[in-house]
Amino acid sequence: MIDKTVVAEWDIYLLAGIGSTRSFFHDCKHELRNRLATDGLEPCIRDLFPYGDQTQSMVRQIMEVHGDMSRFRSAARNGGKSAAQQIRERSAGRPVLLVGHSGGGVAAYQAACILHDDGVIPDFHVIQLGSPKVPIRNDLRNRVSFYTAVDKARNYRDPITRLGSWGGWSRSKLGVWYWDRAKYQPGEVGTIPLIGGHPHYFRHRAPFVHDEFGSNLSLTLNAILGEAAMGSVMTEQDNYTRDNYVQDNYAQDSAPSIQPIPEG
Repeated sequence: MIDKTVVAEWDIYLLAGIGSTRSFFHDCKHELRNRLATDGLEPCIRDLFPYGDQTQSMVRQIMEVHGDMSRFRSAARNGGKSAAQQIRERSAGRPVLLVGHSGGGVAAYQAACILHDDGVIPDFHVIQLGSPKVPIRNDLRNRVSFYTAVDKARNYRDPITRLGSWGGWSRSKLGVWYWDRAKYQPGEVGTIPLIGGHPHYFRHRAPFVHDEFGSNLSLTLNAILGEAAMGSVMTEQDNYTRDNYVQDNYAQDSAPSIQPIPEG
C-alpha cells in the first residue's frame, strides 16, 4: 500500500492483464478519482493494455506475459516495453504509481524497471493484484506490493498468483546451498478478502459486496491507498507472515534440477 497523500501527487496507471475489455477499469478509475477528489486533489489516472484486449490473440498475449515473467534479461518483455514507452511519453520526470491486475502486474514491474534504469522517472511504486509471481530485484523490492484474493476464512481464491516463482538459491550460514522460495519476493505481500476470485477485484455491485467490509472494489482501493479497514488486508503486521504465506501456498515452487555453481 502507499499513502493517499503521496498517490495524489503522482501519475497513476492501471495496467490490465490479458483478454481484458476496454472498460475493465472504468469503475475503478471513477471511485479512485472520487476518493482523491475528496481532499481537493485532481489525480492523473490512465489505463493501459500492455498485451492488448479481448479482441486480440490470446495465444500471443499469453506468450508475451510468459516472456515478461522470465528472470533472464535477454527475454523479449514486450508488455513491459509497451507500457514503459507509453508512460515515458506521458510522465517523464514525474513519479508514477503502477497498479497491475493479473499479467498487468508483471508488465507494471518490468516497465518500472526500464523507466527507473533509464532515469525517466524519479520515483515509483508497483502494486500487483492477482498477478503471477515475478522475481523482484533486491534494490527495488520495497517499491513493490503484491496482493491476492482470499475468502472470509482466508482460503486463497486466485489461482493465477500460484504461477511463476519468487525463488532462488541462497547459502546458509553454514555454507549449505538451499532453495529459498521467498528470495525475490516483493517488499509487501498481503491478501484482500474478496467475494469471488481472480476476475473480481474491481467489482462493486451485488453479489460482490461484503455485509461487513463493503464491495470488492472498496477493499481493493483500501489496499492501494493504505486505508485498510479492520480485517480487510493482511500484511506483515499480522501473525500470519509473508513467509507463512509463501510456504503454505507455494509449496510447489520447488528447486530446479540444475544446481548452482559454488562460489570460489
